[in-house]
Amino acid sequence: MDIDRARTFLEIVHTGSFLKAANRLHVTQTTVSARIRTLEEELGRRLFVRNRNGATLTAAGREFERFAQSFVQIWERARQQLTIPPGRTGVVALGGELSLWNPLLLDWLIWMKRNRPEIALHAHVGVPDQLLEQLRTGALDLAVLYAPKLLPGFKVELIEEEQLVLVRKVRQGSESETEHDDYVHVDWGPHFAAQRGFGPAAFGEPGLLVGLGPLGLSYILRAGGMGYFRKGVVAPHVDAGELERVDGAPEFTYPAYAVYPESAEERGEVKDALRGLKEVALNQMR
Repeated sequence: MDIDRARTFLEIVHTGSFLKAANRLHVTQTTVSARIRTLEEELGRRLFVRNRNGATLTAAGREFERFAQSFVQIWERARQQLTIPPGRTGVVALGGELSLWNPLLLDWLIWMKRNRPEIALHAHVGVPDQLLEQLRTGALDLAVLYAPKLLPGFKVELIEEEQLVLVRKVRQGSESETEHDDYVHVDWGPHFAAQRGFGPAAFGEPGLLVGLGPLGLSYILRAGGMGYFRKGVVAPHVDAGELERVDGAPEFTYPAYAVYPESAEERGEVKDALRGLKEVALNQMR
């Protein structure tokens, strides 16, 4: 089976549309249709039902999906294995959200260097949808995310359950009370919002909303204010006297998960990568 046909099939499944799949693959819709027609002829089964709302899988298409997924992942895995640097025995490609790289995933890179130096590492930073797409296409072996979507053919394992705590910059003599208590809202996702971690009743309308934890923290350290951040990340700043915990403020659990294909479970390097993630997370909690 041609790899482009398998990828085209999966893009249609993912987007629900021949046109959207064509746009994502940077080919014409005619090319997409031709690839699927050839694939259906090879398999002797119709894979999609097309209508004005897009394309839906037939029973045969649903059955074929897991095989196409495995085929694309195996192909990508083979491509990566053939580019292993001299002296290395394997490669692990891991991606994570930006706010997870320091310290969790940075410590994981160091753990891998010390414990499995023979494994080459590919480190990627991205947003959740992008990382899941790279997992789906086989470009990543593992992704570490806060709130991953469940995908067929993938496993999800809890890595850590860190706390979000409310901190503020330690007031300097020249700062006004307003500057000191100005709330900076970090978008930690729907799970955080559902726990009522932010809202007019608690803080009034925030003057600044940011979508990235490190950005919000850097802003508060320079300009003052308060906000919710990961406990492990703010601990050094609290110890240094730059930040202080807000007395009586609730804490919120913020778990991180590893997502990986079921087909990767038997690979020794992936098992070791997961073991390293868990060990690093455990050490950070002590």
